[in-house]
Amino acid sequence: MKSRVNSSPWLVNLLIFLNAFLAFSALIPGGAFIIAPDGHLIQMPLSNLENSPFPDFLIPGILLFVFIGIYPAAVAFSLWKWPAWRWPDILNPFKQLHWSWAGSLAAGVILIIWIITEVQFMQVGLLHIFYFGWGVLILLVTLFPSVREYYRLEP
Repeated sequence: MKSRVNSSPWLVNLLIFLNAFLAFSALIPGGAFIIAPDGHLIQMPLSNLENSPFPDFLIPGILLFVFIGIYPAAVAFSLWKWPAWRWPDILNPFKQLHWSWAGSLAAGVILIIWIITEVQFMQVGLLHIFYFGWGVLILLVTLFPSVREYYRLEP
């Protein structure tokens, strides 16, 4: 594995923050939906789901908690610490880069897909626009050349 320079580019730190904030902002409502599928813990009315295939918030809560919460949290940690886990490399299509870089790319895509899917069932709100932009920002920062170079592995 590449021996990294002690200081990371500020864009790397931004990328870690973007993924960590995403995780934090999804774990709380996702957990609230799992604990109370009727949405009362965060004052989310079930009427928001009337055009969706879900009778309550349990399944959306689990998906939110896992894919928009836990996954980006693991990505943020991995972008920061570069753990030597081998199993994520199975899914990494960019073998010349640390798998956490590809994980960040996937986190941005997952968030964008989540928002696009959500607005199929709900009215578009300010939070949808904010998180769609957040997903695009994760993608752009991940793809920035200095960030990509930072996560490059030695041959």
